[in-house]
Amino acid sequence: SMKQFDSPELPESLRSAGSDVVLRPLEFEDNKKGFFQLLSQLTSAPEIPQDVFMDRFMAMRASKHYYTIVAEHIPTKKLVAAATMMVEIKFIRGGHITGHIEDVVVDKSMRGRHLGVKLMQGLQAIGQELGCYKILLDCSQDNVKFYERCGFQFKEVQMAVYFRENEQRRPKL
Repeated sequence: SMKQFDSPELPESLRSAGSDVVLRPLEFEDNKKGFFQLLSQLTSAPEIPQDVFMDRFMAMRASKHYYTIVAEHIPTKKLVAAATMMVEIKFIRGGHITGHIEDVVVDKSMRGRHLGVKLMQGLQAIGQELGCYKILLDCSQDNVKFYERCGFQFKEVQMAVYFRENEQRRPKL
């Protein structure tokens, strides 16, 4: 199946979690492996039509700025964890790049197996390989200690503005 990204590759040590879970890039067929059910444990993530998924997947792949790592439970062929890093091209710092991690989720039934840690290590390895000078993420206060254990440090404050009228509209990108 087509992968969202071909390189950089995940380090060998991060490609499995026990004998029943593999970590790998998001693949085109993963929308049939419980991807949206997994994401819905994080936030509103209704399934999208196959053509919309295909458009999003192909746009992310073509941009070479999206790196989604998933964990697949081999016996059930279901996704049990996922996280995405987007790479931002900067004008500052000599035209450097920064990673932004979003949509981190581990299935409730798989928590405690260090899948979240492996996802963070994988995205950090990819970011470092790509040349990111830093990786940022936003999290709830409840998750600060977890991310600190993954090497992140508290830095400033997140702000957001929401356009509620756009929640029901199809994006223009």
